[in-house]
Amino acid sequence: MEHIRQPPFLPVSREELTALQISRPDITIVSGDAYVDHPSFAAALLGRYLWNTGFTVAIIPQPDPKDPETIIHLPPPRLFFAISGGSVDSMVSNYTPARKRRSDDAYSPGGKPKRPDRAVLVYSDLVHRLFPDIPLVIGGIEASLRRFAHYDYWSDRIRQSILADAPVDLLVYGMGELALHTLAEKLSNGGKIREIRDIPGTTWKIPPKEYRDLNLPGSIEIPSFKNVSDNNNDFCTAHRIIAENQDPISGKTIIQRHPKTVIVQNHPARPLTTREMDALYGLPFKRREHPSYPMPVPALNPVRFSIISHRGCYGNCHFCAISMHQGKIIQSRSSASVLAEIKEIAGMKEFTGTISDIGGPSANMYDDHCNRWDKQGACTDRECVTCPSLKHNISSYLDLLDKATEIERVRHVFIGSGLRYDLIPMDPVVMKRICDHISGQMKVAPEHIVPSVMKHMNKPDGIVFEQFRQSFEDSQAGKKRRQYLIPYLMSGHPGCTIYDMITLAEYLRDTKMYPEQVQDFTPTPLTISTCMYATGLDPVTGKPVHVPKEHEKRIQRAILHWKDPANHHFVLEGIRAAQRPDLIGTGDKCLIYSEKKEEIRPYFRKNRHS
Repeated sequence: MEHIRQPPFLPVSREELTALQISRPDITIVSGDAYVDHPSFAAALLGRYLWNTGFTVAIIPQPDPKDPETIIHLPPPRLFFAISGGSVDSMVSNYTPARKRRSDDAYSPGGKPKRPDRAVLVYSDLVHRLFPDIPLVIGGIEASLRRFAHYDYWSDRIRQSILADAPVDLLVYGMGELALHTLAEKLSNGGKIREIRDIPGTTWKIPPKEYRDLNLPGSIEIPSFKNVSDNNNDFCTAHRIIAENQDPISGKTIIQRHPKTVIVQNHPARPLTTREMDALYGLPFKRREHPSYPMPVPALNPVRFSIISHRGCYGNCHFCAISMHQGKIIQSRSSASVLAEIKEIAGMKEFTGTISDIGGPSANMYDDHCNRWDKQGACTDRECVTCPSLKHNISSYLDLLDKATEIERVRHVFIGSGLRYDLIPMDPVVMKRICDHISGQMKVAPEHIVPSVMKHMNKPDGIVFEQFRQSFEDSQAGKKRRQYLIPYLMSGHPGCTIYDMITLAEYLRDTKMYPEQVQDFTPTPLTISTCMYATGLDPVTGKPVHVPKEHEKRIQRAILHWKDPANHHFVLEGIRAAQRPDLIGTGDKCLIYSEKKEEIRPYFRKNRHS
């Protein structure tokens, strides 16, 4: 279709549509986020992409489920509603890992929570009730990771595919540009939403009676909703098959039966080319909140002057869903495109000279490539991180950072994304170049240090991190203003015991790395770690796994903040459980001090052999 001139902001009101001489948009995006015109926010990215391909787009940000006027204030779209819970899963956004309601939401004006629980279901019900004849499409992280039967941490049960619960026609999973554009083209050409079943990167549903007559050659059926609900081994089998078919080239169509419907997932959409990535991120984003907001949106501040250089991650950490959403294949922009975007930012009057980040899920995977990706797809029987076929050259990324600092008005270019430390050569020159682009802190994610725990996380062995830490410390010798290593750590992960957490705390004590933040493992749908949490089994090996729950998770988290007086009771309980009274007292190796040491001794005499 013919390109339509991009508006200053995508319209959110009838008045803005009228000013653009649009009586009815082609597509309306309903989002759980406030509308921020920045490429880090999905509604803006997808909306401007669709607009650039010839379709007009309006946005309804954060509608009130109790007020239909927040939906009907705009004329209904000509083609379809696209509904998303927002950039963050609504349950993760609204609740802490301890299932306590959060008091703020960084993606809302002023940080005031507006996102309903299970936002995709709530918005879908509301829109369908108001406009029952207009096609409904769901997508985004919340819908994408719930496309099959899944374990839901907040209700502590197996839930149906979100498609089985929502009154919608189609689900777009992963990064949705290509699928949404193809759908818009088909509907614009007269296609019927319930007959559009061939778009890569989409999942659809069909009544069981119709499924019997359906022919899907090369498809694979995974255990049904009933089977995965009743049998842990079936749940693991289903997860393993789903994970093995998330490649756009080798992935097969996946089918899962539910009581009243059958879920069908087409193979993933292909990755964007460098040229397509350049065009997408070169669209005229304002990098501001919509002017109608009286208060700032907190999530914009840390990313406003940041650059997305690539997508995808082949690290395959078991607790992370990126490989099931963005995929393993790295999709990089050209350096010319990144530098052109920085020049645009440097021309903004609000720009103060600092690019806060150039990166992606793992910053130093930029420009990485494997020849197999082009024709065979990503391997399912080996890890890319350790494969010699993968071409990793950190110099491409560092050269990009250096060139960015040469742009007029740019004083600093920092690495804000996490670095994959096991991909950084133990080379003093490389380390110096990296340190030149961090402020006072280098952020890396070892997550743990105990080998058995790291194996369950699919992270490199703790020895690798220790070698990196030593290399970093060597790079600080002689500096007037030293930098610090900030490790991201996780507590409560399947396979981790209280004893393991104490081992980690001792390592931090000895290396003088007291963590500022600790991530308490939160089971989110469609990750291997969540599969372990739900079943007590490792889906890769089939062997039982220790799963910390509730109170033990609270103790594990407290142990990593052993200096906080509020955690004293929990740390003391953990030390007792691990039978480590040597960690209580005033010595250099002690984690906590207790004036009532005599209370500890009877406990250990009593429980030594229990």
